[in-house]
Amino acid sequence: MELFLPPIFYAKPLAYLDPGSGSMLIQLILAALLGFGVLLRSQWEKIKSMFGGKRSNNDEDQDNETEE
Repeated sequence: MELFLPPIFYAKPLAYLDPGSGSMLIQLILAALLGFGVLLRSQWEKIKSMFGGKRSNNDEDQDNETEE
């Protein structure tokens, strides 16, 4: 049976994850997801305009004020 499985399934592990490492890994993943969410939210107008989205009212108002 071991002939058909890759070595990762029957090799002895050389390391383990203790509870401290697991919680640090969870914190790292959550921080990355939240950081990406903040980045996405702060750059949303630029992303939308890149794909041909409609300009927001604030941008149009600012353009009108500078032309006058």
